[in-house]
Parts: sequence; C-alpha cells; structure tokens
Amino acid sequence: MIITSWNVNSVRARIENIKEYLQKFSPDVVMMQEIKTQDETFPYDDFSALDYESHVFGQKSYNGVAIISKHKLENVKIDLIKDKLKQSRIISAELKHKKKNIQLINIYTPNGNPVDTDKYTYKKNWLDKLIKQLKTLSKKNENIILAGDFNILPSAEDAYNIKGFEDDALYRLEIRKKFREMINLGFHDAYRHIHGEKEGYTYWDYMRGAWQKNNGLRIDHFLVSNSLLNIVKNVNINKDPRGKGKPSDHTPIEIELA
Repeated sequence: MIITSWNVNSVRARIENIKEYLQKFSPDVVMMQEIKTQDETFPYDDFSALDYESHVFGQKSYNGVAIISKHKLENVKIDLIKDKLKQSRIISAELKHKKKNIQLINIYTPNGNPVDTDKYTYKKNWLDKLIKQLKTLSKKNENIILAGDFNILPSAEDAYNIKGFEDDALYRLEIRKKFREMINLGFHDAYRHIHGEKEGYTYWDYMRGAWQKNNGLRIDHFLVSNSLLNIVKNVNINKDPRGKGKPSDHTPIEIELA
C-alpha cells in the first residue's frame, strides 16, 4: 500500500499534473495540503473518474486539506484543532490495513514567517494544540500516521543552506523542539528511519532556479507510530511531478506499507 503526502499548491490549478501522477504511480491514498479551494469547488469528479473517493476540508483561496483514497475511509474528522482563525489545516480519517485500524492525520502547519509577527505566535499555538491532540489520540489508537507539510526543518541537513534559515520560522529552535515533542510521543520520522542522513528535499522555491540547482528543503514529513514501524517498507520522495509543467513547489513524499 502506498500513501502519499503532497502540498499541491492549488488542486484546481495543478489538476492535470495531479491526475498524471495518479495515473502513473497509482497511490492508494493521497493526503493533500494547500488545496486552496472550498469544498463545493473541489474537483471530486476528476478523482472519482480515477476511482478515488474524496474527503475535503476546504477554504477559499488559502490553505485547505483533503484526503483522496481508493479504499473506504471511516470516521473522517475536521475538528481536531479548535482554530480561532478558522483556517482549514487538519483532516483525519481511519483506514483499515492488515487488521490494523490506522488513523491518518493530514496537516498543513502554518508557515509562521515573519517571526516578529502574529503569524509566528499562531504557528506556535497551532503546534501546541496539535501536540495536545496527539497525546489524547495516541491513548485511543496506537496506530497513527501523521503526514503533511509541517513547515519545519528538523535539522541542518534538511536544507541546502541552513545558514539562511537560522532565524526563520521553519528552523527556530523552539519550533524544532515542538517537532521533537511529537517524536517523543511515540513517533518516528519515517524518512530518516529508512534513509538515515541521506538528502531528501521535498520543496524547491520557484525563484532563483532553486529546482535546477537542487536548492531544496525537507519540510514535508511522515511521522509514524512505533507500532507501525515494522510494516514501513520504504519512504520515497517522488520528484517526477516537480519536473513537469506548471508544478507545485512541493513534490510528493510516499510511504509504502507492507
């Protein structure tokens, strides 16, 4: 089983790119972030034509998350975080796999820049609420896969030039500590678990030839419960869509479960 996480940077603007990826690689589940559309304007028909059911928590022009799946998903929730700003950033669903009831949690963490503004405070508060929710959910279900655009660089090797990010909301120490807090709840960074310190960028800016120069960042992650580690066969960063016409600035990251 292949589960993908992908910040698509507007599902409607990238629909041909997304459909090409689905037809070529046929993932079982795709957790999308930054869909940038309301529920009613989500391209349900495009995905149902390819045998995917869609679950959407949209927002006009900004943010928005969705899960599309070839398998029946249960217990879909969009209210795991009480967000005063009412931004659509988290959706959860349960997936049956190998007699396990896996809770999939798809997140789009606030960017948080500039750090001297309310945007940074919002990011910290949002992450605190997520950590609190994970503590509660972990007691109910030991099988959780948390994925999405975390907007966090966990360590220096996750950026092409970490010097440029030392006071950035992606890499500030207190933000990295929150990532570590999540790990300490009983999760593993699946990419690092499989690949060690190997480079694994998932994002390249549109500016300054970042893609061509491989000036990338690893800010899209899969955090997997300890109980699921034995069925994680591989984690793959699929660069194919990023090299196509009109791409997202992120590329899919895929986890393969036995």
